[in-house]
Amino acid sequence: MFDLKGYGGLLLDGLWLTIAVGLSSMLLAIFLGLLGSWAKLSRNRLANFLADTYTTVVRGIPELILLLLVYFGIPTLIQDIAQRFGHDITIDLNPFLAGTLAIGFIYGAFSTEVFRGAFNSIHPGQLEAARAMGMNRLLAFRRILLPQAMRFALPGLGNVWMVLIKATALVSIIQLEELMRKTKIAANATHQPFTFYLLASLIYLGLTVVSMLLQQRAERWANRGVAGR
Repeated sequence: MFDLKGYGGLLLDGLWLTIAVGLSSMLLAIFLGLLGSWAKLSRNRLANFLADTYTTVVRGIPELILLLLVYFGIPTLIQDIAQRFGHDITIDLNPFLAGTLAIGFIYGAFSTEVFRGAFNSIHPGQLEAARAMGMNRLLAFRRILLPQAMRFALPGLGNVWMVLIKATALVSIIQLEELMRKTKIAANATHQPFTFYLLASLIYLGLTVVSMLLQQRAERWANRGVAGR
């Protein structure tokens, strides 16, 4: 169907790296989402302000700019500050680390809103009942709130993941050899851009379809035993 001129293995390597960046970024996004939702629902005004600022700023700036800021801007800023204090240092940020931090940071803002909605869906009486049974806050969160919040959050997190995995293509601009970067290399070498970019689009579509199937299965598992499901 596709004559890949021997570049099939190259694309497969890129695909694995794309999945690795996606999974690493999603874990970071979930962590930041839980932290951000806690801050938004907290009675602490400073925490509210920081969380609101985080979600507003991140959602209002293009992903590409944030990625370039992390990869090029932060090392340059640190080097300039160090130079002012008489230290001449050079920082080369690993593209995988920079891509994971940038994408995880961006989608942590979206996950924050997903978790905030999920926690708000839980009746506060359940937490009060857990505390009445002698559970401390951490135990009540782990045994009562988090399992239910994850069930409510799964559809939203699934959507975040599907947008995130496509956004990993942006990482190619900082020379990380994920699927999009490998596709560009193969397309330029063979002068067959239509073949390779079409194949890359089908691979991303395949990732999305597999993700949707896994999400549906996870939602069925999470909703087992729940009345009306």
